[in-house]
Amino acid sequence: MELLKNLKWRYATKKFDTTKKVSSDDLEKLKEAVQLSVSSYGLQLYKVLIIENIEIREQLKPVSWNQSQITDSSHLFVFCNYIDVSDNAIDDFIKQTAEIRGLDLERLNGYGDFIKTKLAEKSQEEKTSWLKSQIYIALGNLLNACAELKIDACPMEGFEPEAYNKILNLEAQGLNAVVIAPVGYRHQEDHTIGAKKVRKPFNLLFQEI
Repeated sequence: MELLKNLKWRYATKKFDTTKKVSSDDLEKLKEAVQLSVSSYGLQLYKVLIIENIEIREQLKPVSWNQSQITDSSHLFVFCNYIDVSDNAIDDFIKQTAEIRGLDLERLNGYGDFIKTKLAEKSQEEKTSWLKSQIYIALGNLLNACAELKIDACPMEGFEPEAYNKILNLEAQGLNAVVIAPVGYRHQEDHTIGAKKVRKPFNLLFQEI
């Protein structure tokens, strides 16, 4: 199983090689992997910023605990959830579904109303947690795709979301930064290269019933 080999190969890269860049072809593959991620109701209520501009990343570094991955990587993925769920977003999803699958829009309106009803039952705190949770599925797909392409990545929560929101003007777009992932290629001086993975053994991690 190649996936297992790839997962054993990857690790959270701490030092990137600044001389190596992810190709445009590989970047498109990473984007498609994220695009194909599953999400609750299929809504994908998030946006992913892919930042290559070094000047912007220099601004983000101090509010990312001054971690070198922010500026040394090839690209920085910033996963953002929409702050709230609008009825328009659900209507757009239903319309898109009808168009892509060649279905009568009227047949799908009931499903759209069902989604709106279920989300209206959530408190704002529950809704915020739900919106953020969807992002981590997409992040997982990014990491797996990187591993298959032998591209290094480092998922990170060590940053100040409020500062990212301000620097990247996210709130004006109704967005909130949740998690980031620099991608690129490991530097041979990265002290964590070759470190054995520390994972729970099967007997502690799984329970078969």
